[in-house]
Amino acid sequence: MTEQPFDPNPEQAMRIQRQPGSKAARPRDAATLIIIRRDGPKPRVLMGRRAAGHDFMPDKWVFPGGRIDRSDFRAPYDGDLRPDVAHKLDQQSPSGRGRALALTAIRETFEEAGLLLGRPGPARPTVGPWREFLAHGVVPDLSGLDFIARAITPPMVPKRFDARFFMAEADTLHSLERQPDCGELDEIAWVDLDEALALDLPSVTRFVLREVPQRLKDRTRAAPFLRFTRGGQRLQHL
Repeated sequence: MTEQPFDPNPEQAMRIQRQPGSKAARPRDAATLIIIRRDGPKPRVLMGRRAAGHDFMPDKWVFPGGRIDRSDFRAPYDGDLRPDVAHKLDQQSPSGRGRALALTAIRETFEEAGLLLGRPGPARPTVGPWREFLAHGVVPDLSGLDFIARAITPPMVPKRFDARFFMAEADTLHSLERQPDCGELDEIAWVDLDEALALDLPSVTRFVLREVPQRLKDRTRAAPFLRFTRGGQRLQHL
């Protein structure tokens, strides 16, 4: 089962904080994908609800996402990241990791929401997490992805993630229909931005969701980078 990147809500963080005296866990790389649909009177965003039985963020509405996998570094793709997006990602991490994180976001969207972002291509036999995605005859396409935010889990929680948030238009999806027998999220829905803010959201999901309309107006807008230290929150722009 995929682990969502984090929920740095202060109250929940206190409930799941690590043992006193132990070292803070090293954040693991993760990626999330925000998909925008424009075929209605207002832009809508894809949201998914986590199952009530999960011990982490039950019933919360989230964007599809999760941690990076080794296979994301060697997964095939058709259409690379735009140079400006690749440059911004490479400034923050070793070269090639940004592309792998973009592929993580696409893979996790399939695993959690049953949606394929990519172009038609020959089915490719492979093993591991990409096997089912590529079996549909779709190859990931990174060219339509924007990098819009980054956030790192607070140091007091035992599971920490360094999540990059990507955004793409729904017309880059192979289909708007959820693939049968796919998707770890209990429910998915396309909701306008105001409706999405009214859902039961993790605090960072809410923070990034408020960034979305600004990005829709200005694709060159600097990406916020939110970190949590012992002294509180720290926000900078990339």
